[in-house]
Amino acid sequence: MIHKFLLDDIRIVLDVNSGAVHVVDEIVYNLLDEYKYKNKEEMVEKFLESYGKEAILEAMDEIQTLESEGLLFTEDSYANHPAFINRKPVVKALCLHVAHDCNIRCKYCFASQGDFKGDRGLMSLEVGKKALDFLIEHSGSRRNLEVDFFGGEPMMNFDTVKEIVSYGRSRELETNKRFRFTLTTNGVLLNDDAMEYINQNMENVVLSIDGRKEVNDNMRYTINGNGTYDIIVPKLLKMAEMRNGKSYYVRGTFTRDNLDFSSDVLHLADLGFKNTSVEPVVAEEDKPYAIKEEDLDVVFHEYETLAREYIKRHKAGNGFNFFHFMIDLSQGPCVIKRLSGCGAGSEYVAITPEGDIYPCHQFVGNDAFRIGNVVKEEFKNNLQTSFGNAHVYNKEKCNRCWAKFYCSGGCHANAYNFHKDINIPYDIGCEMEKKRIECSLFIQAKLLEEVEKQ
Repeated sequence: MIHKFLLDDIRIVLDVNSGAVHVVDEIVYNLLDEYKYKNKEEMVEKFLESYGKEAILEAMDEIQTLESEGLLFTEDSYANHPAFINRKPVVKALCLHVAHDCNIRCKYCFASQGDFKGDRGLMSLEVGKKALDFLIEHSGSRRNLEVDFFGGEPMMNFDTVKEIVSYGRSRELETNKRFRFTLTTNGVLLNDDAMEYINQNMENVVLSIDGRKEVNDNMRYTINGNGTYDIIVPKLLKMAEMRNGKSYYVRGTFTRDNLDFSSDVLHLADLGFKNTSVEPVVAEEDKPYAIKEEDLDVVFHEYETLAREYIKRHKAGNGFNFFHFMIDLSQGPCVIKRLSGCGAGSEYVAITPEGDIYPCHQFVGNDAFRIGNVVKEEFKNNLQTSFGNAHVYNKEKCNRCWAKFYCSGGCHANAYNFHKDINIPYDIGCEMEKKRIECSLFIQAKLLEEVEKQ
C-alpha cells in the first residue's frame, strides 16, 4: 500500500508498510498509479505523449529499484512481528485524578467542569499510595512508569500531589522502578514555590491555554465568569522559562468558534512558548462549538498555513515545536505502539479520587467501563483484554487506511462516544489526523531540502 499527495511544489509518496517516504518528480508520481497494473509497453503507450519513451523507462526503473529494495509496495510485516504476537499487556502509565474539582469553567470540558458528572472531591494520600502500588504490581518487568497528575485541577490538591511523589520515590529502589511524573494544570494556582517544586520533580508539565486572549477567554473563564488569559499568561511563561530544556507543553483546544486556529498556535509561539499542542475539540454534534464535517476544508487549510509558517520560522532560526507535526522518520515508535496507540484500558488507566479504575480519563464516570478499584484491589482483566485487542488489525476502517501506523487506530473514547464501539474510529478525527500527517511529512521534506542546499 502506498499513499501519495501533492502540497505546494512537493510530491510525496509514503510506502505505508515500510514507513519509507519519498519525494519524487512529476513523472514518477503519475506513473505510480498504474505501475502495479501495467507492463512497460503499456506504460509507454499510456504516457508517451506526456513524457517520451526514454523518460518513462527511466522512471519505471527507478520505481522498480525502490520496490526491490523494500522501499515501495512492501508487504505488511507487523501482524506477524514477534513483539506484537507475544505481547503481554502490562500497565505502565496512570492518569491520577487527584482532584475531581476545578477552579475554572470551560465550555467544552468533557469532565463536566471538573466533577466528571459525579461528586466533587479530592484524592486522599491513601488512595494515591494504593494507585502507585497497583501500578507497580501490574507493570511486570517494565521499569519506567508514567504518572500524570490530572483533574479537574490537580493544583487544588497540591499537598497530596507532593506526598504521592515522595511515596513513589520511596518505593523506587526497593522495586527497581522509576516513576516519571507529569502534572497538567490550568495555571491559575501556580506560584513561585509551586513552580520550583514542579520544575524539580515533574518529568513533564502540561500548561492549558487556548491561544489568543479573546479565544481563550471565550472558552476558559473563572467561576465568576472572568477570562483567565491575563491571570495565567505570566505564570505559564515563567514556568516554561524555568524548564530550560526540560519537557513541557502549552496545550490548547480549538473549536468551531476559532477555526482559524493557526493564529492561536502562532500567537503562543510569539509569546515565547517553544512547545505547543492545540487539539481539535471533540463534542456532540448539537454543541455550537463542535467541529462538523463541513468545516474540514477550513481546518485542512489552517494546518497547511501552519505548516508553511512552521517551515519559515525554522529556516529563520526562531522555530517552535507543534505536537502534531512531530514525526520521527528514523525509527518511530515501537511496533506495539504503532498498532495500539496510547494503550488506554490495556497499558494505561485512569484512577479516580475514590480509587476506581477506568480505561482513560475520558471514560471516567461511565460505569460500563469501570475496570476495578485500587482500594478494594479489584481489576477486571477481561476489559483490559478487550482494549488490548482494539488495535488497527481489528478495526476494519483502520486496516484499509494508509495512516494506520501513524495514528494507531485513533482514540478509543472518541470512537465509543460517536459509535458506541471502540473499534469504529471517529470519522472527523480520522480526516484531521490524516491531514496533520501529510503536513508533517511535507515539513520534513522541505526542511531536508533546505539542508541539502547548504
